[in-house]
Amino acid sequence: MAPLIGRRLRKGAATTAVAAAAMAALTASQAPGFADSDQGDRHREQRAGEAPAPDDTPIDGGSSYHTDLPPLVTPDKPGSSIDLPGLPGRGNTKPEAGIPASVLDAYKKAEAALRESNPGCNLPWQLLAAIGKVESGQARGGNVEADGTTVSPILGPVLNGDGFALIKDTDGGAYDGDSTHDRAVGPMQFIPSTWANWGRDGNGDGEKDPNNVYDAALAAGNYLCADGRDLSVKADLDRAILGYNHSQEYLNTVLSWFEYYKRGTHEVPDGTGVLPSGDGSGGSGSGDKGKDSGKGGGNGKDNGKGPENAHTLPKPDDEPDTSTPTPPAGEHGGTPGTGTPTPKPPTTPPSTPSGTSKLTTVGAKELSAIAGTGFAQSPRVKAVDAAGKPVAGARVRYEILGETDARFLGLVKSATMLTGIDGTATAPKLLAGEKTGTFTVRATAVGREAAPVEFAATVKARPVPQADALARLGDKELTARTGASFADALTVAATSKGKATADVPVTATMITSAKDPEPGDKGPYFLDDKGKPVRTLTALKTNAQGQLTLPKILTDDHAGTFLLRLTAEGGAVLDIELTVTQAEAPAS
Repeated sequence: MAPLIGRRLRKGAATTAVAAAAMAALTASQAPGFADSDQGDRHREQRAGEAPAPDDTPIDGGSSYHTDLPPLVTPDKPGSSIDLPGLPGRGNTKPEAGIPASVLDAYKKAEAALRESNPGCNLPWQLLAAIGKVESGQARGGNVEADGTTVSPILGPVLNGDGFALIKDTDGGAYDGDSTHDRAVGPMQFIPSTWANWGRDGNGDGEKDPNNVYDAALAAGNYLCADGRDLSVKADLDRAILGYNHSQEYLNTVLSWFEYYKRGTHEVPDGTGVLPSGDGSGGSGSGDKGKDSGKGGGNGKDNGKGPENAHTLPKPDDEPDTSTPTPPAGEHGGTPGTGTPTPKPPTTPPSTPSGTSKLTTVGAKELSAIAGTGFAQSPRVKAVDAAGKPVAGARVRYEILGETDARFLGLVKSATMLTGIDGTATAPKLLAGEKTGTFTVRATAVGREAAPVEFAATVKARPVPQADALARLGDKELTARTGASFADALTVAATSKGKATADVPVTATMITSAKDPEPGDKGPYFLDDKGKPVRTLTALKTNAQGQLTLPKILTDDHAGTFLLRLTAEGGAVLDIELTVTQAEAPAS
């Protein structure tokens, strides 16, 4: 353990510097006319800076991880573009940006799945790639089978409290082969207890396997998106990463790889990915992981002068050089015939339109849906600047207000969406709950004092399904002895225009006769939910197949032929005979 800690201390300064630049780059690009965050986001960012302890054990149990840093470069800086790592055909051989094919495919499919199920999270696949790099070296360089399952188990250190968290066995050794303590498992390093809650089937084989990169990537994406997080908000991004492994150095390392992968990656064949120089996390099942040579990471030797051959991002306060280069004086440049260099043009950026940006409604402002269904339209707004021009890349926060159980897709009450090139941002699909009534969806321009836009939404009661016909399934005569019950179940089917109809309300009543359908007071009966005899049941409905099986029918001490009438919503009626015979007297 000592070598690993020593290595982390030596690399701390470089890690912090790179991560600071990465964080600056993450927040640098904001849409014109919109501030970088709203007041609530600033408060959340301050809280995230305090790095509060998570409510639960981190996803990987606080296991060791790879601390190698990416060879970051400044894009398009004169003289360095040809050195952009990993880009084929650019005259360089650095492969760090290459991600094994199956692993890269798993990350992108997880992003696509979360975009559909939880679009307000704004999960980028590059974040999964950054975590996968730090946790397991991209599944040990993409050492996976055709279905994405690792060729050999990837196990973290034993979580026995010796340098790591103390987590006693929760899976009987099913995933980690240890029936005494837990170990982080698979390419995304889930501890078994966390996998039990967050495991997903990412490759559609019906299994949830933490050793499968598709399953693990989708599970990690859902974990990062939990609690309504919007990963385009830096405070939420930091909180999600810290929830994975509660360590400031871990946060810095993941952010540096995240920024690196956003600047360009490419696919390499499975099994050919670059392995981190130190074991860290992501070892094989042999149990030797956690060891570290104490040597420098993937950036080169650590000689006190910083990583060898490493490039750094611009400092957070660096300003890009937007000036026009001054040509040399003399016959090859400057003002002809004077030998005087041409003065630089002013570098003051052009003025932008002043005034308050605003949101305008696109489409209907009044929305409606039937309880338990989805709204046909989603709220949609357009962000424009003071000149009325669309603002792209602006953040719009949608919130559900009022007494309702309606939710956005992903079962969240709020979601932040980015405007497109036309300035529009559409809320995630809105799902109506079972509660009827009206509520409000409010759209707010994050970080601006522009007036919010509100949509009125109404949830209407479901129309009561109706049936025009009832038919018994089976024709066996229904008989029973007095003081007993009918042994055969009674099942009926409800149809409307010949089609099976679900959720049709049905009333069952013991009646005196077909001509005089008054409720009977003797003969067969049901039991209500309190166990009391009743001869009428009203809380009955057909199932999804349009069928209804009645509760057990009991008999009293009256023999004879009795009539059960079933009446469905919509007017369908079915009478069924019940025969009760006298029970034999006990032998004396």
